[in-house]
Amino acid sequence: MSSIRAIAIDSTHIEVHLPYDTAVETAEIKLDKLDIKGFKIDGNVIILTTSRIDIRSNYLITVSGRSDRVDISGLLESYYSSKPLGCIFEQGATTFRVFAPRASRIQLLLYARYDCEESTAHDMERDEEGVWELTLAGEIAESYYTYGVTGPQPAFDFYELDQIVADPYSKAVVSKDNFWQESKSIIVKPDNFNWGNDAPVQIKPEDLIIYEAHVRDMTMHSSCPVQDKGTYRGLVDPVPGGALDYIKQLGANAIELLPCQHFAKIEPPLNAKIGDLKFAWNVYERNHWGYMTTYFFAPEPYYSTDHTDLEHGTYSRPDDGHIREFKEMVKAFHQAGVAVILDVVYNHVSNYDLNPLRHIDKHYYFRLNERFDFLSNSGCGNDFKSERRMARRLIVDSVKYWLEEFHIDGLRFDLAAMLDWETIDLIGEEARKINPDVILISEPWGGGKYDLGGFSNRGWLAWNDLYRNGVKGSDPTQTTGFIMGDYYGADNQSSIEFYASGSLRESGGPFIEPHHSVNYLESHDGYTLGDFIRIACGAQQADRPVIDMQKNTLVAGEQLRINKIAALFQMTSQGTVMIHQGQEFARSKVIAPSDAEDPKVGYLDHDSYEKDNETNWLNYDQKVINRDLYEYYRGLIWIRKEFNAFGKIKRGDIHYLPLMQAPGMGFLISKDVSGDPYDFLVLINANRHETAEFQLPDGSWKALVNPEIAAQKPFKDEVNGTLTISPSSGFILVR
Repeated sequence: MSSIRAIAIDSTHIEVHLPYDTAVETAEIKLDKLDIKGFKIDGNVIILTTSRIDIRSNYLITVSGRSDRVDISGLLESYYSSKPLGCIFEQGATTFRVFAPRASRIQLLLYARYDCEESTAHDMERDEEGVWELTLAGEIAESYYTYGVTGPQPAFDFYELDQIVADPYSKAVVSKDNFWQESKSIIVKPDNFNWGNDAPVQIKPEDLIIYEAHVRDMTMHSSCPVQDKGTYRGLVDPVPGGALDYIKQLGANAIELLPCQHFAKIEPPLNAKIGDLKFAWNVYERNHWGYMTTYFFAPEPYYSTDHTDLEHGTYSRPDDGHIREFKEMVKAFHQAGVAVILDVVYNHVSNYDLNPLRHIDKHYYFRLNERFDFLSNSGCGNDFKSERRMARRLIVDSVKYWLEEFHIDGLRFDLAAMLDWETIDLIGEEARKINPDVILISEPWGGGKYDLGGFSNRGWLAWNDLYRNGVKGSDPTQTTGFIMGDYYGADNQSSIEFYASGSLRESGGPFIEPHHSVNYLESHDGYTLGDFIRIACGAQQADRPVIDMQKNTLVAGEQLRINKIAALFQMTSQGTVMIHQGQEFARSKVIAPSDAEDPKVGYLDHDSYEKDNETNWLNYDQKVINRDLYEYYRGLIWIRKEFNAFGKIKRGDIHYLPLMQAPGMGFLISKDVSGDPYDFLVLINANRHETAEFQLPDGSWKALVNPEIAAQKPFKDEVNGTLTISPSSGFILVR
């Protein structure tokens, strides 16, 4: 039987949509807790005039035996407050504020210890803007707090039942290590952290060499010699061979950290059933990468020293020391000349724990369907309603807090296309007030939306998947790209030149400026570039386990050549460069043995989000095995940073050479336009089986990069006339 749909269109009118045209008598309409003062019918729509609707109540309407819950979400649009939220210290008093317009009651609960259940309760008062607040005079003896939230009455679903949650504006949180993640907010007083003369690392986007990395993975492997493994502090341990030393030696000048905002680390047990949902997909019961944010202002305590290992029933770090350690990490990176970019997730929140926003006001903060269930166009269980003014404010407040409090240099926004443009514009406006050179990067898709050009219009950088697919390919067994000798994603030679020039709008692309294009071939998602090439070359099959780990790790012959031309193409393209941790030595992600019963142990992994083990931990021994490739990357990075030709050139200043055979590419950049001491000639033969002959422009040329070495000064031997290049090989020549 078809149902009805009831929507509150203002505080005294409800619009009821019937599944048919009919005449309805007043006696056939039942509406609890509201008086019906009049109604009119227009086709299959009834307009009811009622007594005043209270958003803190839920209403059920029945028409001719069909019932529906009244949707009052439209009435929430007017609620907005500019008051500071969270725990605020003002004039010798402590004020607590939380925005919850539909709650019928909220109590502040204070605790002496993080692991005690006894609390001191204080009733909070609600103002007309939907903010509940309480001010306590003097010094508060307790160190932890939560909110006891009573939702709208009657409660119609699980998320409106009475619940105890931490503050969504918490600066630090202690959580119980289970999938519910019962949490208490830590009362964090202003600190006296000594930033010294610390300032943002001012690097122009076109000069960025971004190294995408995971805090824990960078130092957990036994091959990394740091003391505090898996931590913020360990990441910047200056010991030779440590992660910081490694990043500096490689030449990267920015690190993009996978999410470090407090997130839900533990997922429900395998095959557990909660409601109608059975958790049958995660044998590890972990969310390792961090894309399930719970607290947008609090650093993740799991990456601090003195944290506990994740064991069910234990607690994360019960003090705010991880705030200081995060600041120490940023300061150390800045002293090393490395910018810090934080990967942030505002398109959805954590899905299985006691996320405060979902329990404080599901209808305000989230996009819901007609049955009042969470929409999940993000694919993560819920979609954050960024277009709500207080939801937008939370995002912007969080961005400002991380820029001001933690001195980060920029942010990368996960599934950024799911955020509304007004929110995106406000983020940019407020972030640039704090740091005019702030780095703002979008993942420019999500929820069925895709708009690289929209972010470029706003001066944002965007991950360029067109570049990734055209150069590398999207599937190692079906759709490979230029480096494999194919033109997938690049219908012809001009498409390859288009990618190398910055995917510019003037050439039919999405970007206004070349540096808006973040050129990448590998990220945390999907196969590593090394594994993509292993599969595409037939050295390893995706559906079979690795038999010989040493043989799998080593890249030689054709694999090595293809890895090198991928690096050569990426480092000589106009745009912003990003590489993922280990790309520079063709890192292989082989699913490692663990306590979890994973039937895919030994297989190459293309989605290792749930594995806190050697599958993800960066094995620096692989760098030693593939030192040839690592040194090639180092040389190319030095060349890109040293010369203007690679990153600072307009499309019209690049002269592409006609090809005598495809697939390949050759282009000339004159010193007259670059200001460099050389004319540069980049030549790539992407054919895997045949040599290619290039006719060189007039004059004598020397190699700066040949198929074996990327050097810091030209080789002695001169070439002129024609140059024959072996399969899957490339050169940078200088004149």
